[in-house]
Amino acid sequence: MKNVYHVDRCLNKLSDGRVNPTYSTGQVILPVLFGFLLRVQSFNELNFMIKNHEFSKLFPRGTKLPQIDAIRDTLKVIDINGLNQINYHIIKKSVENKVFVDGTIDGYTVAAIDGTKFFGSNKKSCPECLKNTKGNKTHSFHSGAVMSTVGNGPKLVIGFETYKPGQDAASKNEGELNVGKRLISNVVKSHKDLIDVVVYDALACNSVWINHCRNLGIETIVRAKNNNNRSLQFAKRVVNKTEAGEVWVDEQGFEKVEVYQSTFTMDNVEQPLRFVKFALKHKNMLHTQIMTVTTCMDMTLKTLFRIIRARWDIENSIFNNLKRECGLEHCFVHGGNAVEAVLYLIFMASNIMQLFLVRRLRNQYTTQREIVRLLLKGLYLFQYRGELVFRSS
Repeated sequence: MKNVYHVDRCLNKLSDGRVNPTYSTGQVILPVLFGFLLRVQSFNELNFMIKNHEFSKLFPRGTKLPQIDAIRDTLKVIDINGLNQINYHIIKKSVENKVFVDGTIDGYTVAAIDGTKFFGSNKKSCPECLKNTKGNKTHSFHSGAVMSTVGNGPKLVIGFETYKPGQDAASKNEGELNVGKRLISNVVKSHKDLIDVVVYDALACNSVWINHCRNLGIETIVRAKNNNNRSLQFAKRVVNKTEAGEVWVDEQGFEKVEVYQSTFTMDNVEQPLRFVKFALKHKNMLHTQIMTVTTCMDMTLKTLFRIIRARWDIENSIFNNLKRECGLEHCFVHGGNAVEAVLYLIFMASNIMQLFLVRRLRNQYTTQREIVRLLLKGLYLFQYRGELVFRSS
C-alpha cells in the first residue's frame, strides 16, 4: 500500500466540506481503509480497534485517531471524485506493472458487469434509498452495477455506478441497463484500451446495449434466455435445426459439450451478430445449455465458452466474497456521499488484497480469510519502523 500504490499520499490529497476540522481527511479515511482490509463487519468493530490502539504502530508516535462519529460525519461530505481517483491510480499502477499484459482469458482482457444490492436495512434510510414494503415492514437498500475483471489474475473492481431514483427507470430491467451504460462509458473514458471484451447477463441482450458497446469500441458477449426479439427467436430456431459445429469431450469438467452457431442480424442493429449455443452434458447425466449473443465474430468457440463461464467470477470473487466477509450488505452509514464513499473504500481494499495475493505471494497463494488472519497476527506483533509508517496529515 505504501511503497507501490502510495495510498497515504493519495489520501492526503482528499478534501471534504467540514469547517475547521480537528482531523484531516486522510487521518479519518485511512483507519477505515485499514478496517476494510482486515474485514471489519461494522463501524462498531472498527471503533473498538481504534480505542484499543490496534493501529497505533502504523502512524507516527503520538498520532490521535478520530472516533467513529467523526468518521461518519466525514464520509457524508467527502469528495467522491478524490476516492475515484485513488481507485483509478491503483488500476493504472497495476496496468503499468503489467498485471494484464497477457490478458485475463486467452489474450483478451475481459470484464464483467452485474447488478447487486448494497447496505440493506429495516431501520436506517436516506433520500437515495430504494424501498421494498412487505406488510408493515419497509426494507431500505441501495442498488447499482459493478464492473470487475474476470478470468486469470486478480479480480479488480474497475468501477461501479449506483442507481439514482428519478434519473433511472423504475423497472429493474431498464433501470439497471441505464446504470450499466453509464458505468461502461465512465470506465472506457477513464481506462482507455484497458478492456477488450465486456460480458453481461441476459438483461443486456438487446440492441440498446449492443449499439452502446459498439459505439464505445468495446466487444460484448451477453447471455440469451427468454427474449422477445423476433430476429433472435429466428436465430434460435435456425440453430436448433443444424448439426453441432464442434463437439468437445471432458471440457472444463463436463462429459460432453456440443456447440451450435449461426450469424444473424438483430432488429435495430446494423452489423451482423453471432449466436452461439453450448449444449452441456454434465457428468451426473444432467443436460443444460448456455446461449450467447456476441459481436466477437472471429473469436474461437473455446475462448467464447471460457469467457461466458468466467462471468461468474464477479458473483463469486466480488459479490459473494465481499458480502460474506466484508459486510457489503451491512448498513454502515447513510446520508450525503457516505454510501458511495464506503463502496469505494471496500472495493479499494478488495483490489489491494487481490493484487497482494497475485503479485506478492504468487505461488504461495492461500485463501483471503487466511491472509486476513495473518495480517491481524502481524498487526499485533508489528514492531514500530519509521519507513513503514503512514503519514496521513
